[in-house]
Amino acid sequence: MIPFNQAWPYDIVMNDVYIQECPFCQTANVLLPIRPKELATIHNGKKKLLVFPCCSNRVTLLDSDSDYLLTDTVLR
Repeated sequence: MIPFNQAWPYDIVMNDVYIQECPFCQTANVLLPIRPKELATIHNGKKKLLVFPCCSNRVTLLDSDSDYLLTDTVLR
């Protein structure tokens, strides 16, 4: 099972990856510095460091599906 306390929902809008709210600083509608193509490689097992542009907090992305990003950090 996916540990939902380590998962965060995302949306793809016009080839950009957004989250509704930053889990660290609660900034709304954050554009993430990753591309939808990279989500497929993350889903296939490649880890990726994600630095949130709003507050510079860092998490490692472990997996992704069509709705959630799974991280190594507890976000909820």
